[in-house]
Amino acid sequence: MKLLLLILISFSSFISFSQRGTIKLKNAIIIGQLEKPDDRYSIEIAITEIFTNAGIKAIPSLNVLKIGGDIKMLTNDSVQKIITSKGIDTYMTVSVRGYDKRFKLAENSDNLDLALKTGHLFSIYRDDLVTITFEFTFYREGQFMGTDIIKFGNISSREDVLKRLKKKLTKKVNKWQKK
Repeated sequence: MKLLLLILISFSSFISFSQRGTIKLKNAIIIGQLEKPDDRYSIEIAITEIFTNAGIKAIPSLNVLKIGGDIKMLTNDSVQKIITSKGIDTYMTVSVRGYDKRFKLAENSDNLDLALKTGHLFSIYRDDLVTITFEFTFYREGQFMGTDIIKFGNISSREDVLKRLKKKLTKKVNKWQKK
């Protein structure tokens, strides 16, 4: 019985690892799930710029939604057709996971619809905090493809967060393209 349990745990670990290893990022719509609209705008534009420089076709969700539009609208069939017509088949959500370096990769593999309905109440900078963890989750055809996180500390301002995110994300993008 213990052997069977060990085999099942090993097999489930293998499946989750292989899911996280199959991103092969070529294009993406960037969806910032952040508390403040200006944080969302800044993150989406910064990531779009990094992806474009790396040769990945990318658009921010703000280019698809109307000003002030709810990101839940991205699951609407007509909006998805617009996104597909632009040559995009991958959806990437980015959120602040928290203000601690101990966060690990999320174990959940929700679909895009459920992920967009989930609220995120963190902003990219808060006074008196020096550590932040960002989570990036990828979806194709509405299904979970993989997730990754970036952690860094010693931050002192909102601009510092954006600067460090750009630096670390530039290195991660190469890994996402090859997986």
